[in-house]
Amino acid sequence: MDDQMTVSSAPVTLSDLKRLRKPLRNVNQEQKEKLKGLDRLALWITTRVGTMGFFLIILTWTICWLGWNLLAPRRLQFDPAMGFVLWLFISNMIQILLMPLIMVGQNIQGAHAEARAEHDLDVNIKAEQEIEVILTHLEHQNTLLIEMMQKLDVKADQVLDKVGDDGG
Repeated sequence: MDDQMTVSSAPVTLSDLKRLRKPLRNVNQEQKEKLKGLDRLALWITTRVGTMGFFLIILTWTICWLGWNLLAPRRLQFDPAMGFVLWLFISNMIQILLMPLIMVGQNIQGAHAEARAEHDLDVNIKAEQEIEVILTHLEHQNTLLIEMMQKLDVKADQVLDKVGDDGG
């Protein structure tokens, strides 16, 4: 800032800053509105499959399947030995299909995180501008005080000594 600031060069006011300020926006809502149907489905699958509950369901089903077909009497077993191979094939297919869906969901979540980070940057820039306005006002006040002290022929040392005597 210019050290030769005079009384006539008033700093930017808070109302000026508010007038120039962009309205706040809800990045989460904006991101949700941008999603297409398949993106929503991928995100739904990603959030559901990536849980311990889903893992426990698959684990329980597999243990029950194997336990029943290994330990139940022969006439009550619903799956011959080949069924286990079919179950392994099906579970591998599920993994092969879920992997790209999970990756799509993670990409969507990553885009959302990027949008939030961009919004945070906007907020930080606004805060920096407001801090600059505050600093400009403080510099302006400092200049005014110095000019008033010069007109009153008061030395800064005298004021500091008086403040030091009163405070201590």
